[in-house]
Amino acid sequence: MKIATFNVNDIRKRLPNLLAWLRAGVPDVVCLQELKAAEAEFPNAAIEKAGYGAACRGQRSWNGVAILARGCEPIVTRAELPGDPADREARYIEAAVNGILVASLYAPNGNPQPGPKFSYKLAWLERLLRHAAELRAAGVPVVLAGDYNVVPTEQDIYPSRSYANNALVQPESRALFRRILDAGWLDAIRVLYPQAPMYTFWDYMRDRWPRDAGLRLDHLLLSPQATQRLADAGVDREIRGMDGASDHAPAWVVLREAAKARRKSASAVRNTGTGKARKARAPVRKVPSARRPLLVIDGDSFAHRAYHALPKTILRRGNRPAGAILGFANFLLRFYGSEQPRAVLVAWDTLGAPTYRHEAFASYQGGRDTFQLASDATTVLYPVRAGEVARIGPAEVRARYGVDPEQVPDFIALRGDPSDRLPGVAGVGAQGAANLLRRYGSLEAALKAGLFPELAEKLRLFRSIATMNAKAPLPRLPDQKPSWQKASDLARAWQLKALADRLANLARGKS
Repeated sequence: MKIATFNVNDIRKRLPNLLAWLRAGVPDVVCLQELKAAEAEFPNAAIEKAGYGAACRGQRSWNGVAILARGCEPIVTRAELPGDPADREARYIEAAVNGILVASLYAPNGNPQPGPKFSYKLAWLERLLRHAAELRAAGVPVVLAGDYNVVPTEQDIYPSRSYANNALVQPESRALFRRILDAGWLDAIRVLYPQAPMYTFWDYMRDRWPRDAGLRLDHLLLSPQATQRLADAGVDREIRGMDGASDHAPAWVVLREAAKARRKSASAVRNTGTGKARKARAPVRKVPSARRPLLVIDGDSFAHRAYHALPKTILRRGNRPAGAILGFANFLLRFYGSEQPRAVLVAWDTLGAPTYRHEAFASYQGGRDTFQLASDATTVLYPVRAGEVARIGPAEVRARYGVDPEQVPDFIALRGDPSDRLPGVAGVGAQGAANLLRRYGSLEAALKAGLFPELAEKLRLFRSIATMNAKAPLPRLPDQKPSWQKASDLARAWQLKALADRLANLARGKS
């Protein structure tokens, strides 16, 4: 996996340069900084056309960070750097991509110094140091990529006295960067190129690019789990010489495929793709019958999404609304084409009849967290946008929550879940819940150790409500072939001609 960081210095102005570099370098993940654009101004259409999903935190005229992922959608785990609720500057975003937790960060410049801007820079880097420690403790591969606005050593700047008073080179800034490295993070570029300058920034002024008067400001720091997979790294410095270029060049690392993933076949069985789906552009493929997956659909979730996604002007016979029907049918057809399942099971909530969860907890609302089902045999298809899917396995769950899939119900009980109206433990939060489970292994073990004695029974109740019932009765599910013609006839009777024609083509063996 090739992961890059690139300060684009105004994404709207540099969009042609960015797209040209994406085509040439084909990075798998890109961390962008200094977007200088509000989220509504982010060029989603152009990025998607280039084959990338995107998650961004924008800010008009200043700052702004984003993460791009080739062929899939980044699963955002955090949209701000913790530690200062009053900080509204768009400088940090974090997401899981194919089992790697990636952060795009844009540290404050800090000039002029001394002064409030420099104090903010140092405080921000202190917060990054604390959060980096939490991420490292999660035990998953993490890449902290971005414009740190720190020149780590004199080796990382051209011979010059003009930066002597600049915040980028001050001892306090360098000391904080060194503390992050000393806490167990690897500076990938410097480790692989211990003697080369490896500049990533050349100011527009005083012919600094032609003179190669550069600075190394853009860094990719790797957690121990990511370090074990480091294969290559570099700087695409030629991008700085393009017409209309940013004053930064992209830096990148290549991580080897995880050993466990290499042992698995690329066509591993997916038993479920429960109810929620997002971005992964999976091609239609033929799967041998013995290995074809069972596809399980959360009917209410998809029907709800379809109803709100399509205009209410779509009508069927009798001028009755048909947007939800059409959208739901499109979901099913898309998944059937991409997954080629041996059978499809659509599950629906009970209508008006309380379940055991309602009886046990009157405020229960019926939300879902299917990530607990992820395993070597089960992949969750998670909603992103436009009906595309992110594929969630155990590695993605660990990257998102910091716990294993089987610990998700315990995690939900401790953290809480607004969708199910589960309050959790006040003040624990997501990171606290993950830390407790890493320490004790389970909610039950934490309770037996004496934690939360007044809440013990409620927490056990919350865990039971959050737990999927693996013993729910199901009929035998034999392999089934869709009744395309029957479905086409029904759609035609409802006067949904385009859908009826599409189904009729499938009945005739046409895609």
